[in-house]
Amino acid sequence: MTTIYLSLGSNMGDRAQQLARAVELLGQTAGIRVMRVSSIYETAPVGSVAQDDFYNICVVADTTLTPQEVLAVCQSIEQELARVRRIHWGPRTIDLDILMVDDYVIDEPNLQVPHPFMLERSFVLIPLNEIAADAVHPVAKKRIDELVYDDPEVRKL
Repeated sequence: MTTIYLSLGSNMGDRAQQLARAVELLGQTAGIRVMRVSSIYETAPVGSVAQDDFYNICVVADTTLTPQEVLAVCQSIEQELARVRRIHWGPRTIDLDILMVDDYVIDEPNLQVPHPFMLERSFVLIPLNEIAADAVHPVAKKRIDELVYDDPEVRKL
């Protein structure tokens, strides 16, 4: 079994329902067992596109799937929940990002692990710290609880 760490976000429609449905679909996937789900955090969007605030969560799961297979599952769930990619960092019904896969470092055209921006994003680190404080970032070589930082803009619901 491999441990995967995912970040999920939504800022369109019923945000909480979108997150819950995505977690449900992950759990229904053969080869993925959801172990922990963080609380929901509300955050302002990143970038310069005017849009509604996001609800964000993190998920820890065990899997027998390869990282590329996990990516395909994430993209399939995004499609099922009507994700449309029109504007980079624009509004979306759901976004699933692979943050880490055990201690793997992957640099492929369609998959970078650990996620290249996770250390800059408090809306990722704060919920991840809630459920995986002892997980070690494979490049920084530090635990999540050593990397997380306070951000008053990340509000736990």
